[in-house]
Amino acid sequence: MEILVVGLNHEAAPVEVRERLAFGGDALPRSLAHLRSYVEEGVVLSTCNRTEVYGLAGAFEDGRQHIVEFLATERDVPASEFTRHLYTYCREAAVRHLFRVASGLDSMIVGEPQILGQVKGAYDAARDSKAAGAVLSKLFLQAATVGKRAHSETDIGRSAVSVSYAAVELARKIFSDLRRCNCMIIGAGDMGTLALKTLMDNGVPRATVTNRTYETACKVASTFGDRAKAVEFDRWPEALSQADIVISSTASPDFVLTADKVRSAMRSRGNRPLFLIDIAVPRDIDPKVGRMDGVFLYDVDDLKAVCDANLQERSREAVKVESIIKGEVAAYMRWWDARAVVPTIVALREWAESIREAEVAKALRRMHNLSDRDRVIINALSSSIVNKLLHPPTVGLKEQEDGRCYVEAIRELFRLDERER
Repeated sequence: MEILVVGLNHEAAPVEVRERLAFGGDALPRSLAHLRSYVEEGVVLSTCNRTEVYGLAGAFEDGRQHIVEFLATERDVPASEFTRHLYTYCREAAVRHLFRVASGLDSMIVGEPQILGQVKGAYDAARDSKAAGAVLSKLFLQAATVGKRAHSETDIGRSAVSVSYAAVELARKIFSDLRRCNCMIIGAGDMGTLALKTLMDNGVPRATVTNRTYETACKVASTFGDRAKAVEFDRWPEALSQADIVISSTASPDFVLTADKVRSAMRSRGNRPLFLIDIAVPRDIDPKVGRMDGVFLYDVDDLKAVCDANLQERSREAVKVESIIKGEVAAYMRWWDARAVVPTIVALREWAESIREAEVAKALRRMHNLSDRDRVIINALSSSIVNKLLHPPTVGLKEQEDGRCYVEAIRELFRLDERER
């Protein structure tokens, strides 16, 4: 069996491709149930910056092809339109990749903490759908440990930046003083709420919050007292003309901010610029909006330039995290190898014990005058010989970094598979 990850992220594929392969919350349980038809175990990690399928498969090439077929079928996208953007990692490389993802080293903004929660959420969904078995459960639980260690034992997350932080940096380039700006958040989920908090912490005095569920918008707005207000989702276009900064992060499959809506708002704004950040995948804002005079539109790919400025500062801490990951990968691979080694050790000892018992019984039948004490001594002697003969290969097999090649040789040399049949 092989552990595989097949996916794409912000470095491997443009947003136009990523949004077509993104898995929404409502569709994910059904897709996870289907995933078991393609691999033995599976987990889907889908965020605004990546879609990755982790699978336990019988062989590398077959497993990879099955996961590609799964993506094409579930997202209704021809494989030819995304395969060139895919990366694939196998076995130890797949384990290392997930640990780097969970610790924030593979994120657009190195060290960002949100991805750890998303990794946990992906595993929870797979576990609830019975798509994750023993191997991937162990892998993702250990990935959560790696992420926690990275943030508690290093400063990789100190003054942690995020997509919302990058949005603030861009806003400062457009507006000289954020204290004179009004903000609107369309979509009051985790990303939208974090963006709102970051903006308010950086000087934006007033905000409007809208969400398809009005109660959710009210709950988020209430955390900021009288500085924020909630509006019903069907009324947000009326408030758009009063907003200077708009961050949209919904789960809509269609454009939320269309060219007509933005054009209508711009008519009543005079010469005031409008700053739009689209952090949704699929995108919320029609790209045509970015061609309008006075409108500044950025999507998640545009944020990368801002994020890159943080790489040098965090590189020293990233080295420390890589050291943690190295040790955790080795620990997981020891567990992985032991899954193959232990059954072989048991089979080898059972084979040797069956020979010992048969030969002792044969000898005892020929020795009629032995006392019970003599028989015990002979049994103990034969057991001791077997144990001492098998002790070096048993210990050596457990200590090998990759014991599976030795497992295959032992099973072949001693014909253990024939005996088990």
